[in-house]
Amino acid sequence: MSKGRQGSRLVADVLVYVGARLLLVAALAAVIYGVGRLLGLQEFPLVIAILFALVISLPLGIWLFAPLRRRATASIAAFDEQRRRDREQLQARLRGEQPPGDAEA
Repeated sequence: MSKGRQGSRLVADVLVYVGARLLLVAALAAVIYGVGRLLGLQEFPLVIAILFALVISLPLGIWLFAPLRRRATASIAAFDEQRRRDREQLQARLRGEQPPGDAEA
């Protein structure tokens, strides 16, 4: 996989995971706020609903979005591995050695 494609895949996977987590917080905040209004609390603060949603969504998001998290983590690991190989090749070239994995003969 090319570096550009790998980097864009990394960004896409992380953004999908973050977006899913944010949507979960927004949905939970709306539900909490709606339940508060249904219970007759006319002055129910939206900030309180958001804070409760954050607390509830932290463990819930880990469980619900495990496949997204694993995909984002795998993308990060692949990107880091490519960076490590590139760094090793650069260091070998700077030392005047034949870089490992270099196709030049």
